[in-house]
Amino acid sequence: MKAIKNIAIIAHVDHGKTTLVDKILHHCNLFRSNESTGELILDNNDLERERGITILSKNVAVVYKDVKINIIDTPGHADFGGEVERVLNMADGVLLLVDAFEGPMPQTRFVLKKAIDLKLKPIVVINKVDKQNCTPDIVHESVFDLMFELDADEWQLDFPTVYGSAKNNWMSTDWKKQTDSVSPLLDMVLEHVPSPEIEEGNTQMLITSLDFSSFTGRIAIGRLQRGQLTSGMKVNLIKRDGSKIPSRIKEINLFDGLVRKKVDNVEPGDLCAVIGLEDFQIGDTIADFEAPESLPTIAIDEPTMSMLFTINDSPFFGQEGKFVTSRHIRERLEKELEKNLAMRLETTDSSDKFIVFGRGVLHLSVLIETMRREGYELQIGQPQVILKENDGVKMEPIEELTIDLPEDVSGKVIEMVTLRKGEMLAMSPKGDRMICEFKIPSRGIIGLRNQLLTATAGEAIMNHRFVEFSPYRGEIPGRVNGSLISMEKGLAIPYSLDKLQERGKFFVAPNELIYTGQVIGENTRQDDMVVNITKTKKMSNVRAAGSDDKVKLAPPIKFSLEEALEYIQKDEYVEVTPNSLRLRKILLDENERKRQAVNYVAI
Repeated sequence: MKAIKNIAIIAHVDHGKTTLVDKILHHCNLFRSNESTGELILDNNDLERERGITILSKNVAVVYKDVKINIIDTPGHADFGGEVERVLNMADGVLLLVDAFEGPMPQTRFVLKKAIDLKLKPIVVINKVDKQNCTPDIVHESVFDLMFELDADEWQLDFPTVYGSAKNNWMSTDWKKQTDSVSPLLDMVLEHVPSPEIEEGNTQMLITSLDFSSFTGRIAIGRLQRGQLTSGMKVNLIKRDGSKIPSRIKEINLFDGLVRKKVDNVEPGDLCAVIGLEDFQIGDTIADFEAPESLPTIAIDEPTMSMLFTINDSPFFGQEGKFVTSRHIRERLEKELEKNLAMRLETTDSSDKFIVFGRGVLHLSVLIETMRREGYELQIGQPQVILKENDGVKMEPIEELTIDLPEDVSGKVIEMVTLRKGEMLAMSPKGDRMICEFKIPSRGIIGLRNQLLTATAGEAIMNHRFVEFSPYRGEIPGRVNGSLISMEKGLAIPYSLDKLQERGKFFVAPNELIYTGQVIGENTRQDDMVVNITKTKKMSNVRAAGSDDKVKLAPPIKFSLEEALEYIQKDEYVEVTPNSLRLRKILLDENERKRQAVNYVAI
């Protein structure tokens, strides 16, 4: 039997996890010398490549000095905490990556806490030591302080450290001495990460991840805890509620490099993919057929935010998408629930409206973006924070917010956060920048990023993580400016846009198709205004010199999906189709909106 090491790579966003995995793959000669592989090999989905972040955890296996090392690359965002939590169950040790300049960040704390609670051995990798003004020794101290703060055990505090630059393909035990490869890190893994503990007893495997193949159907992935698995073997599938389903394994795959290869049996302690089981969920146990015993299931953090998903009923529905009915949307959301543990789904009184709960705006917007690319059309309501009641006291989620920004704009930013019920915890200079830490309600974060970027000319870097539920902090002022709403259906005429420029900023380009009730811009005043931008210029035979000069229009504001979700008010939807994002009023007809407003006041 070959020795096995299972490691997960954890870190804050953008500290170099996926780049490090790339270099390990190259070092272990997984590719031919003439093979073109590109960067960020594991981030193979379009969304991940565009955003430059890891969303789904990936498994790869390499062989180094005759030892098989299973590597799990994890997401850094706290919004995908459910993903991190699950996969750490498969590891025996973690590589904690920390940027040599930034040091431990909010998500570093989040993912490290999960690893320490699971009693995993950390190896600290201080990455990006080639950066200017970096302070590896100070960062090393702050990692130790953080672990101490998170109640790490003595053996965890005695962690080995390696320094280097994943981008430049070197690691070393001394950051001043550059080496020529990442082998010091891999040697450290062999030395310090324990081999899986093999217990005596019959078969047990916790399903911690899912995959899907159009040929074989759903695939269960996990680590074999004890016993053996062989292809064709009869097993019992123990569900979360304790019920048992007799099943048969058709095929077993092991991870080999970037692919999976078919094998006859699996040794305990190794990660494998099981094909042929039906009706399983993440957190179920594959157990012995004769004497089944279950493993403790995976507990996941509760969601903190909800959004309303509904069918697209705008005048332009069905023009771009393939899946437009409520049945399509419901089936897709139920399918997502199977592998997205941190998500919840609730039905409403209406058959075409669904409330989806998640960990944050990013978590749910990734789902919406994926659905949109698959050809779905849907409408999304304003993100709502989940409130709880504890002994008659209204509780809301509180997050720890860290903002890295230029020193000269820090006053403006502190004021913005304080308006949103944020409470300042610390402020520390780092070169010519400031790191400000706050405690702020989750409600206050919605829509904050855009304002921050505007106030700091795009310089601010914002990170946040959920801390706790605490008493409700009162109302937060929302968007001040009202909306400009289209009066007519038709083309946006440049002449009309020009005449209405002083009324506000527009979101639609000239000659773009619009419909009645669509939000086409932001008003300069507080109230909503209905405008007609489909009017053309009436031609007369009397012309004044210079009156027909070309109009100069300000470029329209184009929102990304997250920005649109954070921008809308309670009475607005974001219409999401494969090629378009539109903002609209829930009630398209102006008279209906006025009627509802009157009724609301009367009540």
